[in-house]
Amino acid sequence: MTAGQRAQEAQGRAVRWGVLATGGIAARFTAEVRELPDAEVVAVASRSEASAKEFAGRFGIPRAYGEWAGLVNDPEVDVVYVATPHSAHRTAAGLALAAGKPVLCEKPFTLNAREAGELVNLAREHGLFLMEAMWTYCNPVIRRLTELVRDGAIGDIQTVQADFGFPGPTDPTHRLRDPALGGGALLDLGVYPVSFAQLLLGEPDRVQAEALLSPEGIDLNTGILLGWNSGATALLTCSLTAPTPVTATISGTTGRIELPSGFFAADRFTLHRENAAPEEFTTDTPLYGLQHEATEVMRCLRTGETESPLVPLDGTLAVMRTLDAVRDRIGVRFPADA
Repeated sequence: MTAGQRAQEAQGRAVRWGVLATGGIAARFTAEVRELPDAEVVAVASRSEASAKEFAGRFGIPRAYGEWAGLVNDPEVDVVYVATPHSAHRTAAGLALAAGKPVLCEKPFTLNAREAGELVNLAREHGLFLMEAMWTYCNPVIRRLTELVRDGAIGDIQTVQADFGFPGPTDPTHRLRDPALGGGALLDLGVYPVSFAQLLLGEPDRVQAEALLSPEGIDLNTGILLGWNSGATALLTCSLTAPTPVTATISGTTGRIELPSGFFAADRFTLHRENAAPEEFTTDTPLYGLQHEATEVMRCLRTGETESPLVPLDGTLAVMRTLDAVRDRIGVRFPADA
């Protein structure tokens, strides 16, 4: 089925979601999407039938599959949301695309840029919708911020500062400590500051990084310096050892914008212009954070678009290249890199 045929079929009815995985982010996504008037969650899949049935019972989902193939081949599923651990994104999203299903795939998109490129090529070859679940980009506050910056509200960007950190698990068997599962601060937390900087400035021309590594070989505390030929820089940090402020600041030649704690899910920001009182921007949009990305996916499906202009695939690939470059600088390798 082509994107145009899907768009025509989706007109006038709810978009039917299949959720692939049963962890915490899958539960949150399901709970929020069920509240949208034009969406349904009709199926869930896990590698464990018991887990899938428990999840289905908790959220009133009519069909539960103990293997992924059942969900991606379900004719009643319009789009698949992939919420597996990072290490399974390539396989799970690829399985759905091969079955002809549009996909929303959790961040980080994959473990590395090679895997990301394989998924993007597969989607483009088959004319299928594919989007990274970078919900920050779909947030109305962030969209307004981006418009102001591009309209010159703070002049030319000179610096971006952003951080994300909390004291993480010490158990070496936890997924955040396991290289095979893409563990470490960078992919789980650092993807937000990196994506934020590249939303504003694009792919950097230079990448520098330093990190504290765990005995397992994943990054625990990482500092990143990105540079652009324009002269702009970004100073970004991510940590599994400290509760950082989780704020962001964009400084330009004529002003700055400050986002409060939880910048990646901001409901407000403050604009400081030269010789003017601070201006606070907020949103009156009642949607929860993950509903914004789901709404964008459904809009694209109904208009026949195979990529979202808010979360373009080329931007996702650029972020993955930067994450690869950071890992190269700090000496973190995953088995999937081989």
